[in-house]
Amino acid sequence: MNGADALMRALADGGITLCLTNPGTTEIHLVAALAQEPRIRTVLGLFEGVCSGAADGFGRMTGRPAATLLHLGPGLANAMANLHNARRAGTPIVNLIGDHPVAHRRNDPPLASDIATLAAPVSGWVREAASAADLPVQGVAAMKAALGLPGQVATLIVPADCAWSEAAPIQVGPIQSAAQVLPEADLAEAVRMLRAGVPTGILLGGPALLEPGLRAAARIAQKSGAVILSNTFAARFVRGAGLPLVRRLPYFPERAQKRLAEFGQLIVVNAALPTSFFAYPNRALDVLASGCRVHTLAGPGQDGAQCLAALAEALGVSQAPPDSVRAQRPDPPGGSALTAESLGAVIGALLPENAIVSDESGTSGEFAFRATLGAPAHDWLCLTGGSIGQGVPVATGAALACPQRKVLCLQGDGGAMYTLQALWTQARERLDVTTVIFSNRKYQILQVELMRLGFSAPAAKIIDTMDLGRPDLDWVKLAEGLGVPAVAADTVDGFRAALSRALAEPGPHLVVARL
Repeated sequence: MNGADALMRALADGGITLCLTNPGTTEIHLVAALAQEPRIRTVLGLFEGVCSGAADGFGRMTGRPAATLLHLGPGLANAMANLHNARRAGTPIVNLIGDHPVAHRRNDPPLASDIATLAAPVSGWVREAASAADLPVQGVAAMKAALGLPGQVATLIVPADCAWSEAAPIQVGPIQSAAQVLPEADLAEAVRMLRAGVPTGILLGGPALLEPGLRAAARIAQKSGAVILSNTFAARFVRGAGLPLVRRLPYFPERAQKRLAEFGQLIVVNAALPTSFFAYPNRALDVLASGCRVHTLAGPGQDGAQCLAALAEALGVSQAPPDSVRAQRPDPPGGSALTAESLGAVIGALLPENAIVSDESGTSGEFAFRATLGAPAHDWLCLTGGSIGQGVPVATGAALACPQRKVLCLQGDGGAMYTLQALWTQARERLDVTTVIFSNRKYQILQVELMRLGFSAPAAKIIDTMDLGRPDLDWVKLAEGLGVPAVAADTVDGFRAALSRALAEPGPHLVVARL
């Protein structure tokens, strides 16, 4: 047995079931070891950003890390944008990076780089194996680090000689995450705030946005008059008919300021404090009301759902089911040309029960979010770190995690071009993903931001850098070339028929909505 075999056995013993890879020569022994480990499914991505994005989607849906296997520093660099999103999402990932043997690094071969320095900004834990015997030990340490709350990217650098040299297996049991205990003082302070008669928001994030946390928060809100909030882009939350209503903060800061202005107090549970995505000249940066009192009930390392349950008990909240969103679907309009609003109405009318939505729809998708509020219960996965090119890979990982569920990807055309290779992986693995491309043929959010920054009459050369025409992207040909059936629609009736067919058939499909 070599170090690579011992590593993969240890990872499988610890609970790793999926490895997403785009390997090179330095990872060959690791790939061979994966071939000998039946408990780990190996999935090929044609670009490292697909691998990291899919690992993010898998981790969001399972709460367990997938492994990535990447080729040296350049492979890691290609994966970094979606590792950035995963870090912001608090997703557990075990990130394996092959490297040259230490003895060869002194020769400065062409692919040599400072992998640890590259990995640091997107990783909560970075180590390098010192020997073949150390490799499985560090693999287990990486799993434990990835599963610490909140989840994080744990990067293990694997010199090639550590993979090919002899090693012995180690004993490993299943590895689980462990939450920090809620301090009594934090609980007591939240109780005092909710009994003070001051308008209060309860800002949820992370695991608090899953069903147990939502229902506990809704019972608290029903008792106290507080309002449940979330930041604009949550990693994952459950929503739809039968679930409590969460008021998502708007994207633009002035709208978020308006929504938050009513609250004199904010209780934070597994969430980051709300802030503007960008700064603007001569505009306030803070979105919270001046003087708003902020108290963190549950930080990143705590189980928000358990903390909310403890708070509900301390308040003497009834166990009766809280108020929830009633079932309601929009009536899809017919006949007319597609708009963002009519597109959203069709999605709201057709969204399957228990679906998973990967949303990177940018400026066009807000109507779909609103129109699906009363649809059957579903999961919604957002662009947490703002780095576009996440939507299709995250949908791919979600489908690998939950093969029994329909995955719907809402994807802007600009971001889709960053990681369109994910469609090939969907076709190869026969994943049940329907991708909707919002084809407005421009980076529309940039044009919106251009106006917000005072460019009321921008020069043609500026607009040209935000335009995706000349030539227009042919998404039907692109998808079919990657093995995914595709159809384009430019009317509401055409889009409704195309989406209905795609959702009814298993396997990957792509529908282009020409706006």
